[in-house]
Amino acid sequence: MNANVPTQQLITDLQTRGLRLNGKRGDHLTRRGGAGPSDHQAVQVGDSTVMVPIYSDEAWQSPYSIGDEDSGPALHKDGIPVADITFVHTPSFYDLSTADGVPYSHIATLHSADVLATTVLQTCIRYESRRKACKFCSIGQSLRAGRTIAHKTPEQLAEVAAAAVKLDGIKHMVMTTGTPASADRGASVLCDSAKAVKAAVDIPIQGQCEPPRDPIWYQRMKDAGIDALGMHLEVVTPSLRDELMPGKSELPVPVYMQAFADAVSVFGRGQVSTYILAGLGDSHEAIVNCCKELVELGVYPFVVPFVPIRGTPLEDHPAPSSEFMDGLLRGVGALLKAGNLRSTDIKAGCGRCGACSSQSKYEV
Repeated sequence: MNANVPTQQLITDLQTRGLRLNGKRGDHLTRRGGAGPSDHQAVQVGDSTVMVPIYSDEAWQSPYSIGDEDSGPALHKDGIPVADITFVHTPSFYDLSTADGVPYSHIATLHSADVLATTVLQTCIRYESRRKACKFCSIGQSLRAGRTIAHKTPEQLAEVAAAAVKLDGIKHMVMTTGTPASADRGASVLCDSAKAVKAAVDIPIQGQCEPPRDPIWYQRMKDAGIDALGMHLEVVTPSLRDELMPGKSELPVPVYMQAFADAVSVFGRGQVSTYILAGLGDSHEAIVNCCKELVELGVYPFVVPFVPIRGTPLEDHPAPSSEFMDGLLRGVGALLKAGNLRSTDIKAGCGRCGACSSQSKYEV
C-alpha cells in the first residue's frame, strides 16, 4: 500500500473518532489513566507517529479498525484499507527496576515513539477536592491502580532517563506535575528533577506547571536545565473555565497571559507553550482569538481534540467532530505560519512531539 503520507483530514478524523482493536492487542502500549494522554495508543500511520484513543469494545462506532494485509497491518476505514499502520512497542527500559524494586515504568513512561514523560508529583491540590478538580483530569487514576508512585525523586528520574536514552533512543523529556500547596506551584520540584536528569544525561527537557506566583521561578527553571516550558490553559472561555476547572480557574486567563510574557522573556520566543483542549465548549472563534494573542506573545498554542477519559465527570462528553477540528486547526495553522512559530523549533515537550494532535500538519 502506498500510504506513507496520510492526509491532514485522515489523522484528524482518526484522533477524534478513535480506533477499534477488536481483540488485536499484541505487544504494544496503551496509556490508561494518569496525567494524559490517557486511554491512547501510539501508532505509526504512514510516516506519522500519532497518539490515538483506543476502544476494544466492538460496539464502539468508530469506522477505524486494523486489518491484515499481505504487506502487513493496515488501517481500515469502514473496512477499506487507507494507510499503513504499525504499533509502537514496549520500550526496553520498562524491563528494569530501581535497586529498591520500583519498576522504571512507574517512574516515567514512553509517549509517542521517542519521548520520555513523567508526572513528578502524582497528587494535586485541585484533584484532591471534588469542588476544585478539573472535570477532565485523571491524574489520580494510575496512582490508585498502582501503576505509578506519588513522588518521583530526582535520583529516580535521572536513573530512568539515562536508561531510556541509552536503550531506546529517547530524544526529549516532558516533566509535568500536579500542583502542590506552595506559591511556586510545582516549579521547585521541577528544578530539582531537571538538575538531576541533566547531570546524568544530555537530553532536552520541557517542564510543565501552573504559573508560579513569583516570576523569578522562570529563570530558576531555565538555570536548572529546563529548555522549554508549558503552562496549560486547557479551556479559554472564562465561564467554561469556572465550570470545568473550578480550582484552576482561580488563575484567570489574564494571569496566564502575563505569565506567558514573563516566561518568554526568559526561555525565548517559541519555547513557551500551552495546551488547549478543543471540544469542551470553546467556540472556534474563541480558540482562534486566544491563539492569535498567544502567537503575538511568542507562545506556541498546542490545540488538541478532547477525548473523554473513563472514570472522570466528563467520561460521556463527546469528542469534537473531525470537521470542527479541521476548520479550527486550519485557522491556528495559519496563525503559526504567519508568526513563524513551528513545532520543529521547540526544544522539547508536547508541541515538539505533536503526536496528540494533527496540528503540525497544518503549520506548513
